[in-house]
Amino acid sequence: MTCQLPYDCLNDILEYLNDDKNTLYSCLLVNQLCCEIAVRILWRNFWKFCKFYFYDKSLDISASIITTLVSCLPKESKKLLIKNGVNTTIMIRKPPLFNYASFCKVISICKINKMIKYLLVNQQSTVLEILSQEILKMFMNQISSLKVLDFKHSNSGDIKFIYLPEAKIHLENLTELKCGSNICSEFFYQMTQLCHNMQSLTIVFESQISNWLTDLISSQNNLKIVILKHYNNYNDKITTSLIKHSLTLTKLALYKCNITLSFIAMFKNLQELHIDLYFDYSAFDQLQYVYFSQLKILRINYIFSTGTGIDMLLHSVCKFLEINGKNLTELYILNMYYYSSLMILTLAKHCPNLRILYSNIKEKESLKLILNNCQYLKIIELCYEDWQSGKTLFKILTNYSQKYFHTLILDCYFRMQINYLLQDLEEFSKNWQNHNASYRSFSLIIFTSNHRIIESKINMEDIKIAFDKYVKLGIIKKFEIKMEKNFGLT
Repeated sequence: MTCQLPYDCLNDILEYLNDDKNTLYSCLLVNQLCCEIAVRILWRNFWKFCKFYFYDKSLDISASIITTLVSCLPKESKKLLIKNGVNTTIMIRKPPLFNYASFCKVISICKINKMIKYLLVNQQSTVLEILSQEILKMFMNQISSLKVLDFKHSNSGDIKFIYLPEAKIHLENLTELKCGSNICSEFFYQMTQLCHNMQSLTIVFESQISNWLTDLISSQNNLKIVILKHYNNYNDKITTSLIKHSLTLTKLALYKCNITLSFIAMFKNLQELHIDLYFDYSAFDQLQYVYFSQLKILRINYIFSTGTGIDMLLHSVCKFLEINGKNLTELYILNMYYYSSLMILTLAKHCPNLRILYSNIKEKESLKLILNNCQYLKIIELCYEDWQSGKTLFKILTNYSQKYFHTLILDCYFRMQINYLLQDLEEFSKNWQNHNASYRSFSLIIFTSNHRIIESKINMEDIKIAFDKYVKLGIIKKFEIKMEKNFGLT
């Protein structure tokens, strides 16, 4: 007699697989109940599975998604498409099993347009716009609750959906908006009138900034997350409107922004701070003595620099860590060509509670010091190229990693590095079991890049097969190859 888990219990289990597309897809084939739950989770935010890379099947997935959405369109929409020359019978091979559009809680207008262009590559722009509008109209009519709207780039006709009665209801309950600064003012005006409860706002700045954008920022009641990209305007209206949320903001990210950083000191309740130092390496000096009592995650990125520029930055970052390091659980210092002895000592002395560390540490004594003093480290990310001998790296991990360590992330951008890594793992696999009284496996994640894979003609499946040996031996608990990082940037 078979025993079936109750719906609520099975739902909770599958929710843990939210980001695991392959496993969720397998759940579709188990039984009807698993299928219904997995479909709902997969379609809640299906955009994250469509990256538009050329090395995998993402483009085919995009085409499949659009044809599925077309099959869900009401009869009136299908008639309109046929009238404008779109043969929907070719696109729709069989009727849909579910009303997939109703499960969606995230809408990305830019990705809708990209998918349609890929599928209907030879169609006129007016036809593409009609299909886009009909899909958006369906979403507005079918979805139960819209949580996220991604509207970073727009065409002239893209804002038509905001005038639909159903759209106004969804916009009132929107919790996250991703938008471009140059979207027409009418959109931001309507959002200012309707939407006051957003918790997350991402703005990609273009050559123009809509007049109503600052009003939209100011009109929010409980803004917690703000991400600004490419803000190079010295007009302080944006930062002034943000200061209104100084008590509620918990995450602030500035990516490639050419603005003064002194205003950040106003946000005393920040838990995450992400800063790109692309223009002024001394800019961090404005924050080096500021105390953020709740700061848990710090990310600093800058373009490679030598001489006084990097020395000044290292000094100010160390001062900042002396004050704020004790509470940090995640630290990402990106593109730093070298770590001074001062930086290593600061990390070891003032950041004892780190769980995740991304660094360019390349000296064995420095890594030993960090592992000995940051005993709660769970995840370490290093650039494999920085270690001339991978055997040395793995030997240090074998002898000095603490009991909480469970994941090693390596940046490997060339086939040669991956081949060396396979050789190093052969020796490491023997030492790891012999030197660890409480033997444990760990996860290995390799980051590479799409264009490097194409240039090097790397066969992804061959690499996975090669590493699978260590998974079977129990040395590696989980192995993944990933192509991009966002460090919290969505």
